Amino acid sequence: MIEVFSCGPVATNALVVYCAQTKDAAIIDPSLDSASHITACIEKHALKPTKILLTHSHWDHIADLKELAQKYSLDVYVHTHDAPNVEHPGSDGLTSPVFIAGFKPSHMIGEGDIIKVGTIALKVIETPGHTPGGVCFYIEKEHLLISGDTLFKGSYGRLDLPQAKKEPMIASLKKLSKLPADTVVIPGHGPQTSIEKESWIQHPEKRLNS
Repeated sequence: MIEVFSCGPVATNALVVYCAQTKDAAIIDPSLDSASHITACIEKHALKPTKILLTHSHWDHIADLKELAQKYSLDVYVHTHDAPNVEHPGSDGLTSPVFIAGFKPSHMIGEGDIIKVGTIALKVIETPGHTPGGVCFYIEKEHLLISGDTLFKGSYGRLDLPQAKKEPMIASLKKLSKLPADTVVIPGHGPQTSIEKESWIQHPEKRLNS
Protein backbone atom coordinates (compact mmCIF):
# COMPACT_ATOMS: atom_id res chain seq x y z
CA MET A 1 0.00 0.00 0.00
CA ILE A 2 1.37 3.41 -0.97
CA GLU A 3 0.14 6.93 -0.36
CA VAL A 4 1.73 9.91 -2.12
CA PHE A 5 1.64 13.53 -0.96
CA SER A 6 2.85 16.29 -3.27
CA CYS A 7 4.13 19.04 -0.99
CA GLY A 8 6.31 22.13 -0.81
CA PRO A 9 7.24 24.87 -3.28
CA VAL A 10 8.41 22.44 -5.98
CA ALA A 11 5.66 19.83 -5.41
CA THR A 12 7.95 17.08 -4.10
CA ASN A 13 6.34 13.68 -3.70
CA ALA A 14 6.56 12.32 -0.16
CA LEU A 15 5.43 8.72 0.28
CA VAL A 16 4.19 6.36 2.94
CA VAL A 17 4.71 2.69 2.05
CA TYR A 18 2.99 0.28 4.39
CA CYS A 19 2.18 -3.37 4.82
CA ALA A 20 -1.54 -4.03 5.11
CA GLN A 21 -0.88 -7.18 7.15
CA THR A 22 1.54 -5.94 9.79
CA LYS A 23 0.81 -2.19 9.59
CA ASP A 24 4.57 -1.52 9.48
CA ALA A 25 5.33 1.61 7.45
CA ALA A 26 8.23 3.47 5.89
CA ILE A 27 8.31 7.16 5.05
CA ILE A 28 10.11 8.04 1.83
CA ASP A 29 11.43 11.55 1.05
CA PRO A 30 9.60 13.64 3.68
CA SER A 31 9.30 16.88 1.74
CA LEU A 32 8.58 20.36 3.08
CA ASP A 33 5.13 20.56 4.72
CA SER A 34 4.57 16.81 4.32
CA ALA A 35 4.76 15.96 8.04
CA SER A 36 1.12 16.79 8.77
CA HIS A 37 -0.10 14.71 5.82
CA ILE A 38 2.14 11.79 6.75
CA THR A 39 1.06 11.94 10.39
CA ALA A 40 -2.61 11.97 9.36
CA CYS A 41 -2.00 8.93 7.12
CA ILE A 42 -0.29 7.06 9.96
CA GLU A 43 -3.13 7.81 12.34
CA LYS A 44 -5.87 7.04 9.82
CA HIS A 45 -4.52 3.57 9.05
CA ALA A 46 -3.13 2.90 12.56
CA LEU A 47 0.35 2.38 11.11
CA LYS A 48 3.62 1.62 12.86
CA PRO A 49 6.33 3.71 11.15
CA THR A 50 9.73 2.04 11.43
CA LYS A 51 12.09 3.97 9.15
CA ILE A 52 12.67 6.87 6.77
CA LEU A 53 14.14 6.10 3.35
CA LEU A 54 15.74 8.73 1.14
CA THR A 55 16.15 8.57 -2.63
CA HIS A 56 18.67 11.42 -2.31
CA SER A 57 19.53 14.33 -0.06
CA HIS A 58 18.35 17.51 -1.81
CA TRP A 59 16.64 19.91 0.59
CA ASP A 60 13.15 19.45 -0.87
CA HIS A 61 13.29 15.70 -0.14
CA ILE A 62 14.53 15.96 3.47
CA ALA A 63 12.88 19.13 4.80
CA ASP A 64 10.55 17.39 7.29
CA LEU A 65 12.91 14.51 8.04
CA LYS A 66 14.07 15.62 11.49
CA GLU A 67 10.54 16.38 12.69
CA LEU A 68 9.24 12.95 11.71
CA ALA A 69 12.37 11.05 12.76
CA GLN A 70 12.19 12.52 16.25
CA LYS A 71 8.40 12.22 16.52
CA TYR A 72 8.44 8.48 15.81
CA SER A 73 12.04 7.62 16.80
CA LEU A 74 12.88 6.44 13.29
CA ASP A 75 16.11 5.25 11.70
CA VAL A 76 17.12 7.06 8.52
CA TYR A 77 18.45 5.21 5.47
CA VAL A 78 20.45 6.97 2.72
CA HIS A 79 23.32 6.21 0.34
CA THR A 80 26.78 6.90 1.71
CA HIS A 81 27.53 9.58 -0.89
CA ASP A 82 24.47 11.63 0.07
CA ALA A 83 24.68 11.09 3.82
CA PRO A 84 26.85 14.18 4.58
CA ASN A 85 24.22 16.49 3.11
CA VAL A 86 21.51 14.97 5.31
CA GLU A 87 23.56 15.68 8.41
CA HIS A 88 24.65 19.10 7.13
CA PRO A 89 22.02 20.35 4.66
CA GLY A 90 23.45 22.68 2.04
CA SER A 91 26.92 21.11 2.15
CA ASP A 92 26.16 19.87 -1.38
CA GLY A 93 26.21 23.48 -2.61
CA LEU A 94 22.47 23.63 -3.30
CA THR A 95 20.81 26.62 -1.67
CA SER A 96 17.50 26.10 0.13
CA PRO A 97 14.87 28.85 0.36
CA VAL A 98 14.06 27.72 3.91
CA PHE A 99 16.04 26.48 6.89
CA ILE A 100 16.55 22.70 6.82
CA ALA A 101 17.49 20.99 10.07
CA GLY A 102 20.20 18.37 9.78
CA PHE A 103 19.89 14.83 11.09
CA LYS A 104 22.48 12.07 11.29
CA PRO A 105 21.48 9.01 9.21
CA SER A 106 21.75 5.66 10.94
CA HIS A 107 21.95 3.31 7.94
CA MET A 108 24.03 3.53 4.76
CA ILE A 109 22.43 1.75 1.79
CA GLY A 110 23.79 0.53 -1.53
CA GLU A 111 23.14 -1.53 -4.64
CA GLY A 112 21.12 -4.67 -4.04
CA ASP A 113 20.26 -4.02 -0.40
CA ILE A 114 16.83 -5.28 0.63
CA ILE A 115 14.85 -3.15 3.06
CA LYS A 116 11.87 -4.86 4.67
CA VAL A 117 8.66 -3.06 5.62
CA GLY A 118 6.48 -5.77 7.07
CA THR A 119 6.09 -8.29 4.24
CA ILE A 120 7.19 -5.73 1.62
CA ALA A 121 10.73 -5.92 0.23
CA LEU A 122 12.24 -2.78 -1.28
CA LYS A 123 15.38 -3.37 -3.31
CA VAL A 124 17.93 -0.56 -3.55
CA ILE A 125 19.04 0.38 -7.07
CA GLU A 126 21.93 2.85 -7.20
CA THR A 127 21.14 5.60 -9.72
CA PRO A 128 23.71 8.40 -9.42
CA GLY A 129 23.57 11.39 -11.72
CA HIS A 130 21.22 13.92 -10.17
CA THR A 131 23.24 13.46 -6.98
CA PRO A 132 26.26 11.20 -6.30
CA GLY A 133 24.24 8.95 -3.98
CA GLY A 134 20.88 8.87 -5.70
CA VAL A 135 18.95 5.60 -5.41
CA CYS A 136 15.62 4.12 -6.46
CA PHE A 137 13.54 1.68 -4.44
CA TYR A 138 12.12 -1.27 -6.39
CA ILE A 139 9.30 -3.48 -5.12
CA GLU A 140 9.91 -6.40 -7.45
CA LYS A 141 6.83 -8.40 -6.47
CA GLU A 142 4.57 -5.49 -7.46
CA HIS A 143 6.65 -4.26 -10.42
CA LEU A 144 6.78 -0.83 -8.82
CA LEU A 145 9.67 1.65 -8.78
CA ILE A 146 10.06 4.69 -6.54
CA SER A 147 12.47 6.67 -8.70
CA GLY A 148 13.19 9.86 -6.77
CA ASP A 149 14.66 12.47 -9.11
CA THR A 150 16.25 10.00 -11.52
CA LEU A 151 13.28 9.36 -13.79
CA PHE A 152 10.14 11.45 -14.32
CA LYS A 153 7.28 11.22 -16.78
CA GLY A 154 9.00 12.17 -20.02
CA SER A 155 12.12 13.51 -18.32
CA TYR A 156 14.98 13.00 -15.85
CA GLY A 157 16.56 14.75 -12.87
CA ARG A 158 18.22 18.11 -13.42
CA LEU A 159 21.91 18.03 -14.28
CA ASP A 160 22.61 21.75 -13.86
CA LEU A 161 22.85 21.51 -10.07
CA PRO A 162 25.95 21.14 -7.88
CA GLN A 163 27.32 17.56 -7.87
CA ALA A 164 25.07 16.46 -10.78
CA LYS A 165 26.81 14.62 -13.64
CA LYS A 166 25.57 13.57 -17.06
CA GLU A 167 27.47 10.33 -17.63
CA PRO A 168 26.31 8.64 -14.41
CA MET A 169 22.75 9.73 -15.21
CA ILE A 170 22.94 8.11 -18.65
CA ALA A 171 24.13 4.87 -17.06
CA SER A 172 21.41 5.03 -14.39
CA LEU A 173 18.62 5.51 -16.92
CA LYS A 174 19.92 2.63 -19.01
CA LYS A 175 19.93 0.47 -15.87
CA LEU A 176 16.28 1.32 -15.20
CA SER A 177 15.37 0.47 -18.80
CA LYS A 178 16.18 -3.17 -17.99
CA LEU A 179 13.30 -3.43 -15.50
CA PRO A 180 10.08 -5.13 -16.65
CA ALA A 181 8.22 -2.96 -19.14
CA ASP A 182 5.06 -2.89 -17.04
CA THR A 183 6.89 -1.50 -13.99
CA VAL A 184 4.95 1.45 -12.57
CA VAL A 185 7.17 4.43 -11.73
CA ILE A 186 6.39 6.86 -8.91
CA PRO A 187 8.81 9.79 -9.34
CA GLY A 188 10.01 12.46 -6.95
CA HIS A 189 7.90 15.08 -8.72
CA GLY A 190 4.88 14.88 -10.97
CA PRO A 191 2.57 12.03 -12.02
CA GLN A 192 3.39 8.37 -12.21
CA THR A 193 4.49 6.69 -15.42
CA SER A 194 5.89 3.29 -16.42
CA ILE A 195 9.09 1.89 -17.87
CA GLU A 196 7.40 1.05 -21.19
CA LYS A 197 6.03 4.60 -21.49
CA GLU A 198 9.58 5.92 -21.06
CA SER A 199 11.19 3.75 -23.74
CA TRP A 200 13.61 6.60 -24.50
CA ILE A 201 15.65 5.54 -21.43
CA GLN A 202 17.03 2.63 -23.48
CA HIS A 203 19.14 5.27 -25.29
CA PRO A 204 19.07 8.27 -22.94
CA GLU A 205 22.24 9.78 -24.39
CA LYS A 206 20.21 10.94 -27.41
CA ARG A 207 18.04 13.13 -25.18
CA LEU A 208 20.75 14.24 -22.76
CA ASN A 209 23.08 15.23 -25.59
CA SER A 210 20.44 17.15 -27.56
